[in-house]
Amino acid sequence: MKQMKIFPKTFLYTLGLMLFIVGIAHLLLYLFTKPEWLVISISPQDNQYFNASLNVADYVTQAVLCALPLSLICCVVISIACSFVFSRKITVPIKQMGAVTEQMAQIEKDAACKIDSKDEIGMLAENINHLYRSLLSAMESLEAEKRRVSESERSKADFLRAASHELKTPVTALNATLENMILGVGKYKDYDTYLPECREMTGQLGDMIHDILETSKAGMCAENETAIEVDLSKLLFSLCEPYALIARAKGVIFRLELPDSFQRVLPPQMFRKAVSNILANAVAYTEPGGRVLAFFDGHDFLIENECIPIPEESLRHIFEPFYRPDFARDRDKGGNGLGLYIVDTLLKAMDISYSFCPMEEPQGMRFIIHM
Repeated sequence: MKQMKIFPKTFLYTLGLMLFIVGIAHLLLYLFTKPEWLVISISPQDNQYFNASLNVADYVTQAVLCALPLSLICCVVISIACSFVFSRKITVPIKQMGAVTEQMAQIEKDAACKIDSKDEIGMLAENINHLYRSLLSAMESLEAEKRRVSESERSKADFLRAASHELKTPVTALNATLENMILGVGKYKDYDTYLPECREMTGQLGDMIHDILETSKAGMCAENETAIEVDLSKLLFSLCEPYALIARAKGVIFRLELPDSFQRVLPPQMFRKAVSNILANAVAYTEPGGRVLAFFDGHDFLIENECIPIPEESLRHIFEPFYRPDFARDRDKGGNGLGLYIVDTLLKAMDISYSFCPMEEPQGMRFIIHM
């Protein structure tokens, strides 16, 4: 019995119970059908009495005994039918839930218990569906977190490789210069000329290491800073003020157009760092007489500067660490290639989308932060 499936087991249990009740009912009917004598008295008009006795129970017992087999057969057939219907009604939803849970074990996303009853079985099916939806949601969250961590680790590895490559060139040049000076090779005997060059190289290395550390801190800041409600109009006004002074000193027209108030929930320091790098690039790459414009267009914050548009091929790599377009390979003019990489890292950490595209009239570049 323990090895049987739920339908035959429920059927046999129910059938056995109903047959037991039918048997007890028929046994009691038979036992309580006892012989009884019926006395009949007749009183005619002439005061003469006639008494007679009739054993009616014999006829009743005989009738009951004749009806018992047919009654028993009918009750057995009805018991079998009722047991089948009852067992099927109980076990079919359970079998359906069993089949669905097997699909759920295979992580089939469309698996669901489709039982409409409002009883305990229906509640159990709904609980199973809720549990499975919660499981799928947790798995999707874990997959997204896994992809995020994997992408973060890959980005860190790429950044370290790029940093190592960037540091390798000046270190190799400095080492070669010092080696030639020690050996007294040719022009390198002139210490007064090459020692200042070596010092300049070490300064560049120090600046690069500082920038790399600042980039790492930006990543840590992206993970730790809490978002709060900020008035972007006030924040951007104070942020743009020093860049307006730098632009004026360079002969660049700097215009800032902000609404009276623009509220947004975000990490303020991360946002300041990202916009600061964009403004620094805009001012640096705008020639004297050109214009830099920062303004809101609906829910978008735009920074435009007049310059030579970046080619499409370079735009694909512009947010990679240490990447500098062909026209800005010189570190003195093109920076270290980390500014837009930091912008990309911070904006993605804040879940803020952006776009960077060329302008036709006037020629230049436009950075759009979708708020």
